[in-house]
Amino acid sequence: MPPEPAGLPSLRSHSPTDRGTVRRPWPNVPSRGPSANSPLITNREPSTTMSTPSPSRHEPQREAEPYTILRAPVTLDPSAPRRYPWAWQKYLDACANHWMPQEISMERDIALWKRPHGLSEDERRIVKRNLGFFTTADSLAANNIVLGTYRQIRAPECRQYLIRQAFEEAIHTHSYQYIVESLGLDEGEVFNAYREIPSIRDKDAFLLPHIEVLAAPRFQTGTRETDAALLRSLIVFAAMMEGLFFYVGFAQILALGRQNKMVGAAEQYQYILRDESMHCNFGIDLANQIKIENPELWSPDFQAEILGLMRTAVDLECAYATDTMPRGVLGLNANQMHQYVTYIANRRCAQLDLPEIHPGTPNPFPWMSEMLDLKKEKNFFETRVTEYRTGGGLTWD
Repeated sequence: MPPEPAGLPSLRSHSPTDRGTVRRPWPNVPSRGPSANSPLITNREPSTTMSTPSPSRHEPQREAEPYTILRAPVTLDPSAPRRYPWAWQKYLDACANHWMPQEISMERDIALWKRPHGLSEDERRIVKRNLGFFTTADSLAANNIVLGTYRQIRAPECRQYLIRQAFEEAIHTHSYQYIVESLGLDEGEVFNAYREIPSIRDKDAFLLPHIEVLAAPRFQTGTRETDAALLRSLIVFAAMMEGLFFYVGFAQILALGRQNKMVGAAEQYQYILRDESMHCNFGIDLANQIKIENPELWSPDFQAEILGLMRTAVDLECAYATDTMPRGVLGLNANQMHQYVTYIANRRCAQLDLPEIHPGTPNPFPWMSEMLDLKKEKNFFETRVTEYRTGGGLTWD
């Protein structure tokens, strides 16, 4: 038998009485305990002896402390049972659906954009307005996560998803930049749209206060007022920004793709739509969990406030739809977009257990629901499999 490295404690049994004993080679690492299913959070000093104490001398082990979305210890044993398996599953689903913009060819889009009559002026306006809004919108979403929401959400499995979500927002920003560069657009015009285009500026102005309140250095949950501010911000970003403000743009670019125009951009938007649908649903699930754990926050006055914000968001998105397509194109017009915005807002209200703002509004674009609700073996635009995953299964929940 080869000699053991000098300086390391022996792992061999040296006498018959030692043969049933497990020895730990690293004396300063405390034992996890008798079962990996009984996680331990402890302030006990690590053992300084070379062998594990006999079971009769073990200190009593404490179960992992219960925690909620807003109230959790700073440090949790990573093997602790997850209280919110739905959050962990959403993290796994997101990781299984990784994609990068440069995997998608923009050759056909470039050729179409360069042709003098490849797209009408109204269609070009739609593309540029979309990119002008989305380039800043996903940056706002990322800032909201990393500067605000992440600091206040304490449940570790929820934080794990939020980190992944922030990364996906960066991928989306990369995607818009990739489209802008591929088409040779005026970057100053596109990236300054949030300052110069009123319909975009107004949507950003609606969102900014809900970022700033959480990003304030001294903001901390723990009172009814601050807990309500966090819940309000979560709902605004999940149900109104990602769940409403993005949908006119999605429908417009995907409609172009359905007519075999801008298929590379449309494919990227289809991936982004899938990601943002998951972001929206996670945020609403998170808000609903906070409501369950803190029912005093979900008062009639608070519900009325959320409904008022939703109505304002609908008005802003309808104004944006009118601005982006003042004349009908692609078999679409602003009135259809207004109806679609209302339909989506009703869905978000239902997810939050709120009354619909305009009950019974039908969906004017059932093909958008197909993209959201059905799994497809082939990408709609036939350039790549959109339900692509690096492992595991995909859900839109």
